[in-house]
Amino acid sequence: MSNIIKIFDTTLRDGEQSPGASMNTEEKIQIALQLQKLGVDIIEAGFAAASPGDFDAIARISEMITHSTVCSLARSLEKDIKAAGEAVARAKMRRIHTFIATSQIHMQYKLKMTPDQVIKKAVEAVQYAKTFCDDIEFSCEDAGRSDVSFMKEVLDAVIQAGATTLNIPDTVGYRLPNEMGAIIKSLYEFVGDRAIISVHNHNDLGLAVANSLACIENGARQVECTINGLGERAGNAALEEIVMILKTRKDHFSQFDTNINIKEIYPTSKLVSSITGLEPQPNKAIVGKNAFSHESGIHQDGVLKHTQTYEIMNAKDIGLDKNSIVLGKHSGRHAFKDKLKSLGYDLKDEDINEAFERFKIVADQKKEMFDDDIRALVAEEITKIPQVFELITLQLSDCSPGGVPSAAVTIRHEGIDITDAAIGNGTMDAVFKVIDRVCKVSGELKDYKVDAVTQGKDAMARVLVKVVFDESKPAIMGHGLSVDTMLATAKAYIGALNSYMSMRDGLRNINAKANSI
Repeated sequence: MSNIIKIFDTTLRDGEQSPGASMNTEEKIQIALQLQKLGVDIIEAGFAAASPGDFDAIARISEMITHSTVCSLARSLEKDIKAAGEAVARAKMRRIHTFIATSQIHMQYKLKMTPDQVIKKAVEAVQYAKTFCDDIEFSCEDAGRSDVSFMKEVLDAVIQAGATTLNIPDTVGYRLPNEMGAIIKSLYEFVGDRAIISVHNHNDLGLAVANSLACIENGARQVECTINGLGERAGNAALEEIVMILKTRKDHFSQFDTNINIKEIYPTSKLVSSITGLEPQPNKAIVGKNAFSHESGIHQDGVLKHTQTYEIMNAKDIGLDKNSIVLGKHSGRHAFKDKLKSLGYDLKDEDINEAFERFKIVADQKKEMFDDDIRALVAEEITKIPQVFELITLQLSDCSPGGVPSAAVTIRHEGIDITDAAIGNGTMDAVFKVIDRVCKVSGELKDYKVDAVTQGKDAMARVLVKVVFDESKPAIMGHGLSVDTMLATAKAYIGALNSYMSMRDGLRNINAKANSI
């Protein structure tokens, strides 16, 4: 049995199900490309049947990824499996991941099916999935609360139908490490080398990583996880924690390894957090901003004398260079390009040129440019979607006591610059109102978040907004980056609007194409 643990990343599927973590297609593509650079074995790019947007994102990712397997989730329904098969059809290495619940509570109350019906449905799903590709993963949903004897029946049947990976998810994060270990040991002894045993642990009790490690020790050779532990409710097992535990504790896990390039861990974490707007908590293991910080004088003294007194890992190993100060307003294009390369970016010349222009503007406003400033600028540049509306200028009134807050904007649309102004119940309200007026699309702000990219009074502000433009559709996220918070706010709002317009137009194109067939 191989002791290489396959890393199955589901940031783009389960991770996106974190409240507020929805991503547009361009953002998903950039994360997928970074996951490939990280060395992830399997990228679960989405749930193809969920929406035209999900299907499109999976299809485009499938065309671009060459070193990782691209996977789509599908319920044990023919329409889901067909959508998944078509979405990953152009991937160099492709997988369909189908599932059905096997716990008594799910079968009785959700599926309203008998155990025999569940087995029949599982077999039919795997057999149909095999008509699209050879690599089929089958999951027993809510395996953590399923009867092990029944799961053996299900797994035996789907193996005979052609399943090559068997996933055992603790869907509600209920089990303890020793319990999950025992379940996996029993199933592994039953399955043997007929298929790979995989695990997918949720973090409802804070045990997702511990449970995953217990499963590895008992026969699991694939672990499903996400960057920063994103996911439904309390999230999933964190990829960076599992990988670094296996790497750091070789005294205990000497026989196990992964294909992950650990120097890409921190850049991947930063990209995902900047796109989703969900920063890891400061004390988050491995990638939290305090993970390699020392406040105590005793700790500081020890680390200065020898890093291993209080650090069991080297920050540089995961791609974190202590947020070093890098470039300034006098830096040239060549130095900027070299810095991007040192940070792990391999961009097209046109993307470098656009990012450099943004860099020069920001560098002229800041005294010091940090690595994270550069990362934030590049992330914003490479995840741009078509600019249906482009903010050209923003002018705000003096918000002195008793004054009337107002905002004036110039917005470019289809090559024409449109200028207008509006007053509001505050500066932000005025900004949103004038953008709505110019663009003739009204949005309702559902959430607003601002944080500093780095330290200092001149730190760039990163703004995240969630806006509803259509009550029948979910909220759209928008990102804005600027030294000026209100300018970042306006950019974020227009970014959300552009995402909405792009998704709406994309859906219309898909429907038009379908109607023409």
